[in-house]
Amino acid sequence: MPPFRRQATMAGLLYLATFVTSIPALALKTPFLETGERVDLALVAVVLEILLAVACIGTAVALFPVTRRVEESLALGFVASRTIEAGLILIGALAIMSMITVSGDADVVAGLGALHTWAFLFGPAVMSAINALLLGSLLLRGRLVPRAIPMLGLVGAPMLLASSVGVIFGAWGQTSLVGFVTALPIAVWEFTLAVWLVVKGFQAQGVADLVADAPPPARVLA
Repeated sequence: MPPFRRQATMAGLLYLATFVTSIPALALKTPFLETGERVDLALVAVVLEILLAVACIGTAVALFPVTRRVEESLALGFVASRTIEAGLILIGALAIMSMITVSGDADVVAGLGALHTWAFLFGPAVMSAINALLLGSLLLRGRLVPRAIPMLGLVGAPMLLASSVGVIFGAWGQTSLVGFVTALPIAVWEFTLAVWLVVKGFQAQGVADLVADAPPPARVLA
């Protein structure tokens, strides 16, 4: 097996898992967030978002043995940013559970709904853009995947960050047409990266350079 093939496959599968969990979760929780109905679907969405948070962290952990050889500080930054994203996703899930618990108090429910809205913005939007900047830079510098893949993330990240600023200042909504269009490049970048890692793994030349540049193992003195 080529070096780091297992890490590439695992990271790709975990990236695909983020799509398998996040898209249904959004669809399932929307009726509850809009009308307060279909609590059963909202509970399923919460379970999916917990799995999503685990998958988010898993992608960074699976890639760390490779990315640290490119630039350890950036690799640690990616693990941290992915963990923050997962934490914000869990905050949103807790907000939904709390809304279900205190459903009789309209003011509290409204406040928890606002918490979920902001967690959804700063997690899947802002942190996804930061993730793309960090991981895209690592993959590009390490020549671990074709150049077009990380470039898609590096171009899409500023677009998503700018859109998030617009949402914060009330220029448009996160789920508006502008929000969708600016989020699309990041979604395509993550999906393309996931498929490439599962099917192809890391590029042989990039891996060879990392292995060649690796420091020799420490010698144990008798």
